[in-house]
Amino acid sequence: MAGTRGTRRALTDLWDRYSASDPGLLRLMAGLRTVGSIGLALLVLAVMDTPVTQLVAGAMAAMVSTFAIRDKRVPDQAVTLALGLPAALASVSLGSLLNPHVVVGDIFFVLLIFVCAYVRRFGDRYTAIGMISFQVYFVSLFVHATPSDLPGLCLTLTIAFACSALTRFAFVPETPERTLRRLRQAFRARTVQLVATQREVLESPADHLDSAVADLRKDTARLHESALMIQARLEDGTSDPATANQLQRRVVDAEIAAERLGILLLNTRGSGHADTLTLHLPNAPLPAPVRRLGDEDEAVRTLRKEMRALQLLVARLSEDGRGTAVTHLRNRLLAYRDDANLPRATPAIQDAFRGIGETARAVLGLRMALDGPGDDSDDAPETVRSREEFEAEDLALADDSAPSVRTGLDRPSTRAAFQVATGSALAVLGGEFLSSQRWYWAVLTCWVVFLNTSSTAEILVKGYRRLIGTVCGVVAGVLLAGAIGHHTWTAFALVLVFIFAMFFTAPVSYTLMSFFVTAMLGLLYTLLHTYSLSVLVLRIEETALGAACGVIAAVLVLPIRTDEHTDAQLVTVLTRLRDVSVAAVDQLGGGPAVDLVDMSRDLDTALDALRRSTSPLTYPITPLRVRRRTARYLVALLETCAYHARALAATAELVPYSRSVAADPRLAAVGPRIAHNIDALISHVEAQESTKERAVAVAVSGATAAAPPEGDTDQRAAARKGPEVRTGPSIASMLEGSGSSNLRSGTVTYRVLRHLQRLDEGITALARPLRAPMEDDGTSRRAAGSTGGAGGATAQARPAG
Repeated sequence: MAGTRGTRRALTDLWDRYSASDPGLLRLMAGLRTVGSIGLALLVLAVMDTPVTQLVAGAMAAMVSTFAIRDKRVPDQAVTLALGLPAALASVSLGSLLNPHVVVGDIFFVLLIFVCAYVRRFGDRYTAIGMISFQVYFVSLFVHATPSDLPGLCLTLTIAFACSALTRFAFVPETPERTLRRLRQAFRARTVQLVATQREVLESPADHLDSAVADLRKDTARLHESALMIQARLEDGTSDPATANQLQRRVVDAEIAAERLGILLLNTRGSGHADTLTLHLPNAPLPAPVRRLGDEDEAVRTLRKEMRALQLLVARLSEDGRGTAVTHLRNRLLAYRDDANLPRATPAIQDAFRGIGETARAVLGLRMALDGPGDDSDDAPETVRSREEFEAEDLALADDSAPSVRTGLDRPSTRAAFQVATGSALAVLGGEFLSSQRWYWAVLTCWVVFLNTSSTAEILVKGYRRLIGTVCGVVAGVLLAGAIGHHTWTAFALVLVFIFAMFFTAPVSYTLMSFFVTAMLGLLYTLLHTYSLSVLVLRIEETALGAACGVIAAVLVLPIRTDEHTDAQLVTVLTRLRDVSVAAVDQLGGGPAVDLVDMSRDLDTALDALRRSTSPLTYPITPLRVRRRTARYLVALLETCAYHARALAATAELVPYSRSVAADPRLAAVGPRIAHNIDALISHVEAQESTKERAVAVAVSGATAAAPPEGDTDQRAAARKGPEVRTGPSIASMLEGSGSSNLRSGTVTYRVLRHLQRLDEGITALARPLRAPMEDDGTSRRAAGSTGGAGGATAQARPAG
């Protein structure tokens, strides 16, 4: 019996680890759904004694009709799939008819690529139809379809789409509610992992603390990733906006509490306070000197015991996690929210106990949002108080009007369509010189490198990754083709395995995905009796050509410079940071209540977009080492500021109805300084971008005007000078002497001031990598050699530490 229970626990732990690595099982379900569609299509076509060429076409059509559809609601998926079939039939018909006519067919292919890229601006449905049209036309080229093959191909495509529908809606169904439920499970699993890592930070020897903090950094980022994914699915995965709003707040509370606990535990390992930047910047310095917490201290032993208890409490945050033992455990941990229950210890260790209590409270709130109030018969007074606070918050939210639903589509510029069409035209010309039979591989690569990219650097990195994956895949294809030979069904089985691996690894590594694609193609060539080593070498050449054509088009046709794109994203992040920070401070100071949680979500979304935009700058092979280090530092600073802004927003949300959090009018003096400094950063980034645009325009026009007089230069410099970032006394000192204030460690006032101070310091610190002008004690100083914002702007800036 004990062995069975241990095995079950081990399997549960293993599943939790996997759930945490694949939030919502999104990668697993995508792979299963795609492989199921292809397998079912192959089975039906094999029963019909379909030729191998049409088997390949059916497999590829089933694949694209499955992965291309991204609608969240099931009815929308059905409509998109139904519209995709006539688009696919039209595409394969035109491909079959135009294949013999080289020039006309190539021109049409380029026009088709332009249209498919252009319609992406209208939403997921049009994106899916465009991708289906392009990929099915590519299939007609791949199998060398002719007009005589058209009836069989149309029947094959119809069967493939029907199998895709059966798999999607019957065999591997996927609904927003089910996805959200799995995302919640992943959030719980990642929270358990984070608490386990926090225990390691608490218990690790001093010489192993760096490794534990690196794990803490990684697990904190993963928890934030899960929270973002949950928030993106809430509107479609819950029954009504009120439920979505409630669950969103509970997830934010749990994330903030868990992240804050990590910082408090770091404080116990050093003599000073840990900088929040430690959780967001790789190789950030630890609080020094690092000390070992001895077991001889009773408070330390109790702290380690309660961290194990917290890990157990979070692990039981599931539907079967009820019971008297869990209730008593929760009662004990929640008691640490009150100073009277804290053990005698240093302030840092007492703060860690308070953090455990706040995290236990967040876990309770999350359980109430997911499973209802539950049994409260064994609740202690501390638990009763926490429940009442959550119920008061829910009642206050119920009285508010429902949040407005975001409308409108993200309408990107048509420049992407012109770029990919130009790159494809170049790929067609170059591919024809390499091979008149398989030139389309270069076009496919050019098309793919433009998907989900926004700047020239992103296209360059994606093309490089595809080339590396293709080279490795060619080697694997050679080995597999020799081993498999002409065993048709063995090859098809391996094709299914590779397709599953392709979709499973796509969100994690584009290089791995390209590897599995190329290895799969080697098997397909074997099935089509067209395999040879020269064909796979040609695949490498065409891939390199397509990536090069994509980069050339991105550079020459309506280019989106990386620094231009990242600076625009940076301005968006700073604007969102200003909005949520000023609104939170205003509400903490007694101002009107606003929806701070939605504002925090907008900030997180913008910051996530900036993080993706700067990924080419931080790529390991980039030769610009200083620029890479500065980009990481800048993003880490913004993540730190966003954490403190979220914490302030979560506290400000409690003001209208909480008995423990009251508005303090003195805080109103803090908002203008924060707003001014962020506005100064925004103005500086925008001014630098305008300066670079003028310089580019002058260079393009070939202007060679003489240098202006010295006085005129000074006047222009003065005109360009914008607002300066203000430094001065700490926020806590600004409030001293303006009335009595309880600034004891652990109080809500103390916590708010700490967050405000850290936010103010983080905003001021942003001025250095951005080379923004600063004002200190009434004297102005401007950093020399200012070059801009998050992209090219930070090339010469060096972060401290």
